[in-house]
Amino acid sequence: MKTLIHEDKEFIEAVIAKCEVCYLGMADTDGTPYVLPMNFGYKDGIIYLHSAQEGRSISILERNPKVCITFSTDHDLVFQHPEVACSYRMRSKSVIAWGKVEYEEDFDKKTDVLNILMAQYSDKEFQYSDPAVRNVKIWKIEMEEVTCKEFGAPHKK
Repeated sequence: MKTLIHEDKEFIEAVIAKCEVCYLGMADTDGTPYVLPMNFGYKDGIIYLHSAQEGRSISILERNPKVCITFSTDHDLVFQHPEVACSYRMRSKSVIAWGKVEYEEDFDKKTDVLNILMAQYSDKEFQYSDPAVRNVKIWKIEMEEVTCKEFGAPHKK
C-alpha cells in the first residue's frame, strides 16, 4: 500500500465535500495548541465556519489568526497480510489547509455564508431570523496552502 499525493482541485474539493466535520487547529501566542471539531461550508477556495461571538477560540484568534484545518474521510482498516501487524494501515483521504481567519460582519454576506454552511449538510432552503444572523460569528479562511493525500492506496499490479 502506498500514499498518493493529489493536486487536482476537483479531487481536493470532492474530499472536502464528503466530510461531515473539519478539525481546526490554532495556537495561542505562548504556543499552546487548541483544536476544535467544527461544522463547515466550502466554496471557491474559502472555508466558512461559525461560532458564538466570544469564547476561547475567538480570544486565541484575536492574538494569532493563523489556522490549520484538516478534513479526513473514507476510513477503512486494510492490511497486506492478516497475521502481520505492521502491514495494517488505515486507508483514507485527507486535505490539510492553512490560512488566516477573517470575520464577515456584513448582514447579507453572513446570510449567504449561512446558506453555504447549510448546503454542506442539506439540500433544503433555510430562513434566518435577524437576531440569529446578527449574533453569529462568521469565520472566513482563504486556503493559502493545501495538501491532499490518499493513504493506503493499493499498488497497481
